[in-house]
Amino acid sequence: MLSNFLIGLREGLEASLIVAILVAYLVKRGEHQSLRKLWIGVGAAIALALGFGAFLQLTSQTLSDTAAETFGGVTSIIAVILITWMIFWMANHARTLKSHLHGEVDKALLGNGWAIAFVAFVAVIREGMETALFLFTGIRAAGSSATPIIGALLGLAVATVIGYIIYRGAVKLNLSKLFTWTGIALIIVAAGVLSYGIHELQEVGILPFMNSYAFDVSTQIPPDGGLGTLLRGTFNFRPATTWLEFFAWWAYVIPVMTLYIRKVRGSQPPAQAPSAKVPTSAGL
Repeated sequence: MLSNFLIGLREGLEASLIVAILVAYLVKRGEHQSLRKLWIGVGAAIALALGFGAFLQLTSQTLSDTAAETFGGVTSIIAVILITWMIFWMANHARTLKSHLHGEVDKALLGNGWAIAFVAFVAVIREGMETALFLFTGIRAAGSSATPIIGALLGLAVATVIGYIIYRGAVKLNLSKLFTWTGIALIIVAAGVLSYGIHELQEVGILPFMNSYAFDVSTQIPPDGGLGTLLRGTFNFRPATTWLEFFAWWAYVIPVMTLYIRKVRGSQPPAQAPSAKVPTSAGL
């Protein structure tokens, strides 16, 4: 549940922040008539993401057990690639996101105005499709449909609230630190998803060494027990982990975490000396 909450929070926060920037800029420019078109684009993106999630679930249910495990393993690995890309994309573009979106709005307003809907659609659909894919893999890994969905919905709800209060200017959050820490947490989550995907592919014989275990603590931590369920839902931890799963987990975490921390540190602006005048507020 925690892993899906983090995914929902991170993806939802990115989408909420983008929408808040777009809405605030349109209001600032006095383009209130374009807000309806913007929300149409956001609604279309959400609808398509929901349809994509339903397609993944229905496809998995219509497959044989072997095909479903293969499908789950492949989609899990794809999800890991997308998680990794999303984390580094935000690390690279966080500082220029606002100016980029303002430029897209300026270009869209030169036309008939419906381009605003397209800008909003493109900005939100990536987050929605990624969330649908992550949620699908979370449901399969957790072995149930309720808990991952609840976790993701809670994360999306919190992200929506944060996005709204940022737009209203009620609080000032250090989004850079928030994205940094959620990025670190999602790297751990992605490693678990990768491990799960490899396990699924081992189950069907696509990958080898299914019966070669790095450790087996099933007696101490029963898979269906409370602790086992918690660890599986949070980190995709399996009490019986093969050597291939074990090595894949570390082979992903060590280089990705190292590169991410270096990227974050390198993108931080240098410390500036205190100035005599400090702005009292800053809008989106």
